Amino acid sequence: MKVSTPFIQRPVATSMLMFALLLVGIVGFMRLPVSALPEVEYPTIQVRTFYPGAGPEVIESTITAPLEKQLGQISGLTQMSSSSAYGVSTITLRFNLDLNIDVAEQQVQAAINTAYTYLPRDLPTPPVYNKSNPADAPVMTLALTSDSLPLIAVHDLADTRLAQKISQLAGVGLVNLNGGLKPAIHIKANPTSLAAYGISLEELRSSLTLATVNQAKGSFDGPEIAMTILANDQIMTLDDFRHQIVAYRNQGPVRVEDIAEVTEAPENRRQASMLNDRPAVILAIHRQPGANTLKVVDSIKAILPELEAGLPGDIDIQEVSDRTMTTRASISKVEQELMTTIALVVMVIYLFLRSVPATLIPSLSVPLSLAGTFAAMYGLGYSLNNLTLMALTIATGFVVDDAIVMLENIMRYIEKGDSPRKAAIRGAGEIGFTILSLTASLIAVLIPLLFMGDVLGRLFREFAMTLTLAILVSALVSLTLTPMLATFLPRALVAGEPLEPWLLMRKIHAYYETSLGYALDRSRYVILMALGLLLLTFGLIFVVPKGFFPVQDIGLLVGMTEADPSIGFEAMQAHQKALAARILKDPAVDSLTSHVGIDGTNTTLSEGRLLITLKPYESREIATQVIARLNADLSTMEGIRLHLQPVQDLTIEDRISQAQYQFTIEAPESSLLEQWNSKIVDALSSLHEIKDVHSNYASSSRTLELQIDRDTASRLGITTEAIAQTLYDAFGQRQIITRYSQINQYRVILEVDGRFQSDPESIQNLYVPASNGRSIPLSGLLKEV
Repeated sequence: MKVSTPFIQRPVATSMLMFALLLVGIVGFMRLPVSALPEVEYPTIQVRTFYPGAGPEVIESTITAPLEKQLGQISGLTQMSSSSAYGVSTITLRFNLDLNIDVAEQQVQAAINTAYTYLPRDLPTPPVYNKSNPADAPVMTLALTSDSLPLIAVHDLADTRLAQKISQLAGVGLVNLNGGLKPAIHIKANPTSLAAYGISLEELRSSLTLATVNQAKGSFDGPEIAMTILANDQIMTLDDFRHQIVAYRNQGPVRVEDIAEVTEAPENRRQASMLNDRPAVILAIHRQPGANTLKVVDSIKAILPELEAGLPGDIDIQEVSDRTMTTRASISKVEQELMTTIALVVMVIYLFLRSVPATLIPSLSVPLSLAGTFAAMYGLGYSLNNLTLMALTIATGFVVDDAIVMLENIMRYIEKGDSPRKAAIRGAGEIGFTILSLTASLIAVLIPLLFMGDVLGRLFREFAMTLTLAILVSALVSLTLTPMLATFLPRALVAGEPLEPWLLMRKIHAYYETSLGYALDRSRYVILMALGLLLLTFGLIFVVPKGFFPVQDIGLLVGMTEADPSIGFEAMQAHQKALAARILKDPAVDSLTSHVGIDGTNTTLSEGRLLITLKPYESREIATQVIARLNADLSTMEGIRLHLQPVQDLTIEDRISQAQYQFTIEAPESSLLEQWNSKIVDALSSLHEIKDVHSNYASSSRTLELQIDRDTASRLGITTEAIAQTLYDAFGQRQIITRYSQINQYRVILEVDGRFQSDPESIQNLYVPASNGRSIPLSGLLKEV
């Protein structure tokens, strides 16, 4: 093949071509994004709907089912899972790998709009969705604390000044404000006072709802002056709510303050977050599936100083966790290993060629091949990650092979007496096809990886393609630059020069010659030995441990806690606080954030979660050893159980799990599901290979089932709706009014005083109006089943 001849005859053009390749490679390298792994996550969208006070059965039938019916018709949807908990419905949608997440977002919004007419009329807010994977840990966690401001004020500032700005950044999927500290006005009615005045909870709710509005009122448009009409139709302050007249009794007004306590408190009092052992507002920032983690974190850090400057000086923002720290360190380490590999390759070439000019020629193929690969990677939209850098490290050994083969054949003719130019033309012409054959054979090994499908194929495609590109570019360099440079070899390398001037190399050659002769004389035994090694290699397939991906240690642990299903919020909070205190005593733990309460991630009051930041890798054990020590130390704690896992860069699942592996059980009826759930858990627990088996299916928390005496209610002219509404008013933290400010919206919540919410006997203090105007005890219309 005469492919190399034009490049040998045109050294200047060949040099310019290689210089252009190097320049393009440098530009491509500088623009390549950096990430831990190739972006292979499924497009995932989570839909959440909040309905305070509604039980799981109500949530399932009135919210989850109508939404699932419409969302299930979206094309490209591969998996849909849902959770119906107290006050919240969560639906997670996973789409085909090839579907653009922005297209999926539009389809989800259309499905929600279609289903909205089937949802409860008194739903405080429509369903909200976000482009994030709930099973993926936040890429960055911030904690806000203050020594002078109440947390409710800190939460409001974080919501209006931080969360909104961060959510606008490219790649950010969700900013969770944990803690449930959004400000709200709570109207805590006193049932005794209501009964004394003959006012029902429904009458109080209706009166307040009609007393405050914020709507259009029109304008005056005169011939010369136009005026917009404004009015104080919206009640904004606590005192205005206290003084609002509800009804008239005995010819006198009954104000809200006469029958209820009006206070400002968190919107959801059954949520709490902590930084270590201190209450805090936690911002958990999640990226969109497929977004580059390092770019997202860098954009957050770039905007943080500006956002922090807009906050009061006594608010402290602390960076609790940053998933990119270990990624940057890992990438830097791999880059150092790549440079070390290049240096070792050059050193080995020099040891065997024993000439600086002869060493320089094949050595140039390494940076040029890598440069061409960087340019192609940038054009294909790849990133510098652990897998692509590993491919480049492996390729370093491959890319010099072609150049050495080319140079060796040229040297053979030089040693025979040909001039370097003539030897280059003859040697390159003979070996060109061989180099192409070597290139094709190496690429053929990678074909299965290149055409592998699903997530595994996406994960290793960048690795295989990067290695393929490096091999192709090295073949190009070997067929062009290497023979051209061989024409400039010094005359010192002509025939007759001693080939082994070094004693060590002469001994190595002599030993190799002896061992080769020994093997050729006993070829039958050598072949049998090779076959034995081949069989042994196949046998190792069944012995070597297997897995999808190695467990990473990025310095973060995620913990899921669980307690008795009937536990109350305050008891769960106390257990979680005690658990966090024990964890912080571990020498490997740097800090942690803790959260309890129902928020869409935690589906019951008996669940909590932790995000534990470990100390730098050099000053602690590996994450799995830390988990083992924590599990042993915390196993003696009563009332709460902790499940720990190391956070991983690659998240395939879209459901939060308390263990490393998970599977789904489906059944047409809940009773059948409960029966088989316990059987499967028991069977798995009996296997010695598996430990800490857990199921997220548990008996419902303790419930109080009430039966309405419909006959008595009908006789008294009391509707079932009036009874249900009264119960909701009393015990559901019912959001009855929205207050609108210039930058945010705040709820007004109706409930009975806390003294009347701790015991079912409190129902005896509630009354509903009959058709004749009399107040009827609610307890007379209900009985416990």
